[in-house]
Amino acid sequence: MNFVPNSEQQRQEMLGRIGVDSITDLFADIPENVRLNRDLNIPGGLAEQELVSHVQGLAGKNANVGEYLSFLGAGAYEHYVPSFVNQLLLRSEFYTAYTPYQPEISQGTLTAIYEFQSMVCELTGMDVANASMYDGASALAEAGLMAYDSTHRNQVIISQTVHPDHREVIRTYLAGRGVELLEVPYTDGVTDLVTLKKLISTKTAAVLVQNPNFFGSVEDGVQLAEAAHAAGALFVVSVNPVSLGVLKGPGEYGADIVVGEGQPFGNPVSFGGPFLGFMACKEKYMRRMPGRIVGATVDSQGRKAFVLTLQAREQHIRREKATSNICSNEALCALAFTMHLSALGKQGIGQLSRLNLHKAHYAAEKIGQLEGFELAFASPYFNEFVIKTELDPAVINAQLAKEKILGGLELGRFFPELKNHLLFCVTETKTRGDINRLVSGLEGIK
Repeated sequence: MNFVPNSEQQRQEMLGRIGVDSITDLFADIPENVRLNRDLNIPGGLAEQELVSHVQGLAGKNANVGEYLSFLGAGAYEHYVPSFVNQLLLRSEFYTAYTPYQPEISQGTLTAIYEFQSMVCELTGMDVANASMYDGASALAEAGLMAYDSTHRNQVIISQTVHPDHREVIRTYLAGRGVELLEVPYTDGVTDLVTLKKLISTKTAAVLVQNPNFFGSVEDGVQLAEAAHAAGALFVVSVNPVSLGVLKGPGEYGADIVVGEGQPFGNPVSFGGPFLGFMACKEKYMRRMPGRIVGATVDSQGRKAFVLTLQAREQHIRREKATSNICSNEALCALAFTMHLSALGKQGIGQLSRLNLHKAHYAAEKIGQLEGFELAFASPYFNEFVIKTELDPAVINAQLAKEKILGGLELGRFFPELKNHLLFCVTETKTRGDINRLVSGLEGIK
């Protein structure tokens, strides 16, 4: 075992201390026929210079947004992150900080989390936010459980326009609690309101939607909220925070719980992680929130201070009253979110959102003018849109990749009825020239 930094003499001393002759004896209870019976296929050690070269070679096999023009979205978005964000994250007091159980020595961390919570409330129009969640998918699933615990109803309804991966996560979460999960189909890229109203009953704990949804389309939040509340169910909305610079916060159209993925602010795509989820709700549901909440108080000398106020997991309260086993948060990613949003300010986020909106519409218009391509849905959209094509999407993306362009997401992977459809995303990082290059690339595909 060359990868274990112990000498042969040290190994023998340890084996002798526990009363066995060899390392093989430690696996005596494992049947011989399922043992590997050979050395692991792990290369030997490398000098630092050799190791760096080797790892760079492996990394070079990946296509990344630094060298490719990317029009992929679907939950992981390329946005420009101000340089100061990563520079400040490198401060050791941030990237080595642990859970702030001792507030007297954790005021910096607690202050940052408090600011994060405040910004999430401002964005979403809700009363209370927690200190962040693992990611957008688990945040939505926790919201489903939160609604189940709050209403004591055992049915949750979710729209098919919610991210497919997020629907899988919530299906896994709810199965263990015996909660029935119903899916509402879509019409013209948005939730079918007529079918939703037929499915809602007195058993429904919550209606879960995404807005803008997986297709980039903007849902009618007012009518969806009214339909949920008419049956006494909670209305849960998953949002892209960048869209809230131009769209109303869900709290303004009746949401009870708002969740989302915070990656678009301060966090690069990074091949899919780490990301952070956020959750906010109306005050009356605050004590059912998972995770933790940082609150403001005063110390013994009357100075403003911050502490952990509510923690609803079984390590802190009686197990029967615990709402979730989530015991950590994405504090470093949340700090990046907070710094980026602070730099933008109220005017900046509005400008950023409008850039995403207008550039996406410019791209959709240009692509829709090409022969064999058309916009799939007539519903309003933000910075993502679905294109229907007469060509094989796999062929399209393969041809674009040769020109170092990452094209749209093939929707047939998730929706069989959308076999010849691609989901494109355009953010502020794309110039008019970039979009025109994509259009030219599509135009040349036969």
